[in-house]
Amino acid sequence: MTKTTRVMLAVLAACGTSAALAQSSVNVYGRVNTTIENTKIGNDRVTEMNTNSSFIGFRGVEDLGNGLKAGFVLEGNFNSDDGAGSGKNGQFNFKRNSEINLSGNFGMLRLGAYDPYSYTVTADTISMHNHDTGISADALYLGNHTVSGSNGNKLAYRTPNIAGFDAEVQYSFGEKTAIDDPATVENRGAWDLGVNYANGPLGLGLGYSKEKARDIIGTEQGSAQQFALRASYAIGDLTLGAYYQRQELKWDADKVKRNAYRLAAMYTMGASEFHANIGRADKLKANGVKLDNTAATQWTLAYNYNLSKRTKVYALYTNINNVNGTTGGIVEVFDTGVIPTEKEKLRSFGVGIRHLF
Repeated sequence: MTKTTRVMLAVLAACGTSAALAQSSVNVYGRVNTTIENTKIGNDRVTEMNTNSSFIGFRGVEDLGNGLKAGFVLEGNFNSDDGAGSGKNGQFNFKRNSEINLSGNFGMLRLGAYDPYSYTVTADTISMHNHDTGISADALYLGNHTVSGSNGNKLAYRTPNIAGFDAEVQYSFGEKTAIDDPATVENRGAWDLGVNYANGPLGLGLGYSKEKARDIIGTEQGSAQQFALRASYAIGDLTLGAYYQRQELKWDADKVKRNAYRLAAMYTMGASEFHANIGRADKLKANGVKLDNTAATQWTLAYNYNLSKRTKVYALYTNINNVNGTTGGIVEVFDTGVIPTEKEKLRSFGVGIRHLF
C-alpha cells in the first residue's frame, strides 16, 4: 500500500466519522395506560374501559458542535381502549407536544407546543399515583390556557440547571384567533413562568401564568391567571408533597377568585407503592361575595405494583364531593353566571395496566 493510498483512506475514515457525528439520533417512546372503571356521577353509573393519556413520541437530537445541539419532540395522544386518535373525529395529531429547540451552555430555546412549566413544577410533580391522568387526575388545579384552550404557538427559554435550580419562561402567541363559535372573542396571548429546585430529598416549585382575551365586537377584555407554590420531601421510602394555588378569572368588571390546596403521599415497599392524596378548593368569591355549592374536596387512594421499571398494574379509588366545584365548574359558572343549586358527587373505582416504552 502506497503512502498516498494510506493518506486517502485516513481522510475518508475521518470524513465518515464526522458525518456520523453530525447525524441526528431519533428515539421512539411512549406510554400505554388503560383502565377499567366503574364511575358514578350523581345518580348515573357506568362501567367502561378508558385510556389515561396514552401517547407515542419521537425525540431527536443533532450535535452541531461547540456544545450546541438541535432537537425536536413530537408527541401525540391516542385512545388505548379503542385505538383511535384523541383528536376530532378520532384523528391522530401531535398536539400533546410539537417542538423544535436549540440548546447549549446558555440553556434551551424552544418553539412549538408543550406543557406550561408552571404546571410541570407544581401540580404535576406531586401527582405521583397515575401521572395526573384519567378519572383520578387533579380536578381542582386551574391550569394555563383556561380561556383560549390552546397550548401551542409558544416561544420559551429555559435556563441551565445551576445548583439544582432552573427556570423557564414561555410566551404563547394568541395570533388573534377566535376562541368561540360564532367568533366573538379572540385570544390575546399568554405568559407562563416556572421555577424549579430539585437537589437531594427537597423539591420546590413556583408557577405563574396569565392569558388574555378580548371581545371582538365590544370593548370588554378578560384574563385568567394563577399563582402556585409546591414543596416535596423524601424521607427514606416515604415521599410527601403539597401545593397551594391562587386562582383568578376576570372579564371586564367581573372577577372570580379562590384558593386551592393539595397534599400527597407515596410510600414504597419493594415493588409496591401506596398512594394517598387529598385536595380542597374553597368557595368561589365573585366580586367579593362567596358562592354556595362551589367548593370541592377530592381525595384518592391508589396501589401500584411494579412488574418492572416500565410496567405496572394498579388499582385506585377517587372521590369528588362536588363536581360543580371542580375547575370545569369554575369555568361554567364564570361563562354562564349560573350558580349551582346543589352539589353533585363523583365516585370511581378503577384497575389498570401501564407500560412505558
